[in-house]
Amino acid sequence: MFENLDQTQLIYAGTFAVSVAAALWIVATQFVDRSEQTRRMKAVAIERDKIRIRERERMTKTQEKVNLRSAPKVYMKQIVEQFNLGKWLGTDTAKANLTMAGYRSNNAEYAFLFFRLVTPITMMLVSALYVFAILNLKQPPIVKLGIVIFATFLGIKAPEIFLSNQITKRQASIRRAFPDALDLLLICVESGMSVENAFRKVSTEIGSQSIALAEEFALTTAELSYLPVRRQAYENLGTRTGLEGVRAICTAMIQAEKYGTPVGTALRVLAQENRDERMNAAEKKAAALPPKLTVPMILFFLPVLFAVILTPALCQVFQWK
Repeated sequence: MFENLDQTQLIYAGTFAVSVAAALWIVATQFVDRSEQTRRMKAVAIERDKIRIRERERMTKTQEKVNLRSAPKVYMKQIVEQFNLGKWLGTDTAKANLTMAGYRSNNAEYAFLFFRLVTPITMMLVSALYVFAILNLKQPPIVKLGIVIFATFLGIKAPEIFLSNQITKRQASIRRAFPDALDLLLICVESGMSVENAFRKVSTEIGSQSIALAEEFALTTAELSYLPVRRQAYENLGTRTGLEGVRAICTAMIQAEKYGTPVGTALRVLAQENRDERMNAAEKKAAALPPKLTVPMILFFLPVLFAVILTPALCQVFQWK
């Protein structure tokens, strides 16, 4: 079996099977109503109930602790606690990054530490088995060892890369819908709504554009309702998103709460700034498009264009000869 794994036909057949399975899965998912917004908003409602329970228990000063998060998987928790991975593999920014990526439960933290341990070991074993036993490369042992070390390094960085990609996607979604959310928030505030009701209304309306932003606004509504210090709710919103525009809004809301300044004026100015920033980002991408298209045009468009133009002329020349 190991001797047949490096055959070209077998590799092509495996690649074709994976491609067909992926295509079938993509087609099948189009007929399934995933309703991501509904699922995430239900999770926000559960989180709001948990915050209410926590604050009620804190105010009554009961000794009973309330479990606010879903319990992590048993084997992950046992491995993390047995090897003390929080000390060896945990970082100061890991929990903040998990929050910015949208993973706020203890389960996410245990899973992140678990995969930081398991992924490099798995990559090392798989690469060593493939390089030394299956593929049987005609290379010096130092080259094979270098390939195994490189695969292990990729396994170490894989959880961090995944988390970074999730943060980037979530922030891009929030950044794209945030100016519109500020406009809606300004309309709600100037119409006479309280800040809590304004955040609640905007969270229901902005979900069609950004589920992540709707989720953050809903959590901010819950924290404004139940936290003893409203400043903390705004600071938590800025920390969870990690965006400067959101932090500026939170600072303006904190100052309005502290000094009694009009919230509508600050929201109007910041909404205009965010719209201008979004337009500048779009113009920057548009300006960078021609240089990016230069290489594809040279490699793909020009040869085809020359073939279409020159082929009739060459046919006539050879026919005339």
